[in-house]
Amino acid sequence: MVQDPTSNNCISFTKKRIINYTLSFVFLIAIASCKNKIVEQKSPDKKELIQVDQAFSKMSEEKGMKNAFIEYIDSNGVLLRPGEIPIIGANAIDYLIQLNDTGYTLTWQPNDAVISGSGDLGYTYGIYAMKQKSKDTTIYGTYTSIWKRQKDGKWKFVLDSGNEGIGEGIEQPEP
Repeated sequence: MVQDPTSNNCISFTKKRIINYTLSFVFLIAIASCKNKIVEQKSPDKKELIQVDQAFSKMSEEKGMKNAFIEYIDSNGVLLRPGEIPIIGANAIDYLIQLNDTGYTLTWQPNDAVISGSGDLGYTYGIYAMKQKSKDTTIYGTYTSIWKRQKDGKWKFVLDSGNEGIGEGIEQPEP
């Protein structure tokens, strides 16, 4: 039996077919657009953070530790100091303001840096040298700083900690 193309059954069948194809097509487009696309992101450059840490050290050498730390600390920054509870935010800034750094020069050299994939957090670590001005003595130690990129793109440290001494018999590098 051959159907008449003008009959309602044939039109109904054709409309259903078009609707099914359309829905299938829309469904496939929706699935394809939801698929996780691998986007090649430029990984943050750790050299930038190393340069920031080096500039921080240079400022400490040229303008004093107090001025350098006040310039580079985040408003919520934390200082971890021997014999002290963590010094946080405004208290850390007050601590730095009251610091007398005229008797020594503090410099350091970052060994490495790591920046998060999002590029907003990172850390540096390395060796510091505290040279007393009145004596021919230099105290060496290790440090780490955790950094946060500010809204203006500049880096400020959110945590700074140092440990005095790097061991006997180890050649003391000059930062």
